[in-house]
Amino acid sequence: MLALLFPGQGSQVVGMGKALAEGSPAARAVFDRADAVLGFSLSRLCFEGPEEELRLTANTQPAILTHSIAALEDLRARFPERLAGAAFTAGHSLGEYSANVAAGALSFEEAVRLVRERGRFMQEAVPSGVGAMAAILALAPAEVEAACREAAEGEVVAPANYNSPEQTVIAGHAAAVARASQACLARGARKATPLAVSAPFHCALMSPARDRMRPLLESAAFADARLPVVTNVDAAGESSGQKLRDALARQIDSPVRWVESVQWLARHGVERALEIGPGKVLAGLVKRIEKGIAVEGYGG
Repeated sequence: MLALLFPGQGSQVVGMGKALAEGSPAARAVFDRADAVLGFSLSRLCFEGPEEELRLTANTQPAILTHSIAALEDLRARFPERLAGAAFTAGHSLGEYSANVAAGALSFEEAVRLVRERGRFMQEAVPSGVGAMAAILALAPAEVEAACREAAEGEVVAPANYNSPEQTVIAGHAAAVARASQACLARGARKATPLAVSAPFHCALMSPARDRMRPLLESAAFADARLPVVTNVDAAGESSGQKLRDALARQIDSPVRWVESVQWLARHGVERALEIGPGKVLAGLVKRIEKGIAVEGYGG
């Protein structure tokens, strides 16, 4: 049984998707559709930069979504047999929008419009310098959670991404993240690495972004999915369009439960996965979570 996996933010580089679009009419058409929806040349920004503009969250999010769906359409056009047996889709954070598109729950045009605003709202939710994120390595998630509780001191700090059994990303107020990082090291973490991010994603500080996104999601056209989407917030497959819409709203200020999502896929018979889009981050994470799932990449 096959699952289709879609990466989230963090895979963007200048030139992303250029070779794919130049070699594939199906992929080029997806970039053209994104340009038309957004009213500016996202394709040129992806292919040529400048890098500082591409790394703005409001641009990064539609760029990664577009690259992922361009790769998917190229795959459908050239190697449709590789999609045979696809039973589930899943995406990490932003990638959940790509997963909804792949599952038929959301049109690509709706998704591009939504993630453009999602990126803007998330950036605007917390003033620059107020928030931070850090990756905690080789410390059990329960220990990371305890460290965050003891380090909060009235501020926000909590797990944001449960990426693998050995990597949990924390997010919140910058000072609280720094305190929690030290508390994790004191509890035996091998490393606590500050991340170069523009906002503290997937924590309570993102609640203003969630509140701004919810009406946009409510007005967007969602259908019941052809393939269940494993949602970040519930770590379980879902096909109801209304429930998938709600999950996308809730995930903005909730942690990404990627470990449990991959474990859910394994329990439901998934033995192969295709990571579709830029980068190979998810392949590495899946290998650390469920060695019985073989992951190939496409379109990176």
